Amino acid sequence: MERSGVISGGFHQNYILYPLRAAASTTRLHYPFSSIRNSPSSSLRIRPCSITSSFIIHEVSRNRCDAVSSNSYSTDVTELAEIEIDWDKIDFGLKPTDYMYTMRCSRGGDFSNGQLQPFGNIEVNPSAAVLNYGQGLFEGLKAYRKQDGNILLFRPEENAIRMRNGAERMCMPSPTVEQFVEAVKTTVLANKRWIPPPGKGSLYIRPLLMGTGAVLGLAPAPEYTFLIFVSPVGNYFKEGVAPINLIVETEFHRATPGGTGGVKTIGNYAAVLKAQSIAKAKGYSDVLYLDCVHNRYLEEVSSCNIFIVKDNVISTPEIKGTILPGITRKSIIEVARSQGFKVEERSVTVDELVEADEVFCTGTAVVLSPVGSITYKSQRFSYGEDGFGTVSKQLYTSLTSLQMGLTEDNMNWTVQLS
Repeated sequence: MERSGVISGGFHQNYILYPLRAAASTTRLHYPFSSIRNSPSSSLRIRPCSITSSFIIHEVSRNRCDAVSSNSYSTDVTELAEIEIDWDKIDFGLKPTDYMYTMRCSRGGDFSNGQLQPFGNIEVNPSAAVLNYGQGLFEGLKAYRKQDGNILLFRPEENAIRMRNGAERMCMPSPTVEQFVEAVKTTVLANKRWIPPPGKGSLYIRPLLMGTGAVLGLAPAPEYTFLIFVSPVGNYFKEGVAPINLIVETEFHRATPGGTGGVKTIGNYAAVLKAQSIAKAKGYSDVLYLDCVHNRYLEEVSSCNIFIVKDNVISTPEIKGTILPGITRKSIIEVARSQGFKVEERSVTVDELVEADEVFCTGTAVVLSPVGSITYKSQRFSYGEDGFGTVSKQLYTSLTSLQMGLTEDNMNWTVQLS
């Protein structure tokens, strides 16, 4: 389905458009947007998405718009027909699902009263802090479907903690760990028909924390919105689990000491687009960044952490403010150590790429991706471009088996939903 910005016909403002997602289904959604949509004091409004497909139109009262609250999803969310997706061909891209979750608070206040709402566009004041000054954070985690039909989340409390740490750096309030995890559970269960079958992908979960209150002068926003949406996804890189090819960037840098490279703020990712676009135009999968002080030490890839293996010793750049503390990174380190590997978190020089036996990347989106080659100053270093190395394969299998519920979770990392 493609989205368009305008629907002709002059529909009255009182109407919300809902896509008829499955022709075989006669189920209709009856959950209009929450009362914040028409609240004059709110700086965030929910707008329906225009979808070039079949639509059902429901009239919504301008004075009363009920939402689905987080503690009522199990009974209030209508069961919908199964979706028609070729799960064998799914990629890493946005596929609009049924519901998203929103929760708001004022500066200095606490988040409360989160609600499920039909997935759709949002409207913010042009002077919102997130638009003008980049006051925003996001997280990424996944839900997997097990063979028995149950659903697994992987370490959601770690994402909650990381968001709280980032919020403190960005002068933002943040949901508690419990609120964050409950919101994730609520959103996943409301969209459970979009979770791919076992082994066919996952449901990517994107929590956002935004300064949606209006400001003109540089200052923290007066109001904040926590939002979660989800999308079924396949592999992040077009190569799938085949080795990727990186190029070391020597001109552009991702982060600086004392900056925000160690938190998941939105501006960190826009800053890598230039170098990434240049690299992809040359046929590389992504960019490996060096530190900005010495231009010699490995930091990370555009959206994932980097590891090298030499003589069965695993090394990765230490976390010191310029590198994102990845949750998959942390998990791989703990899995490796539990299996007897020596893992070093330290400064890793670019020269060590020459002698490395294996190189791999980790991240929520990529999970664990083997690196087939790295190009540095016109020199290409190869690391078994036919597939996984021995160590990376062992770690990949161990981690994904935990995430998908194929092995017993002795680490107590997964959260099961029925």
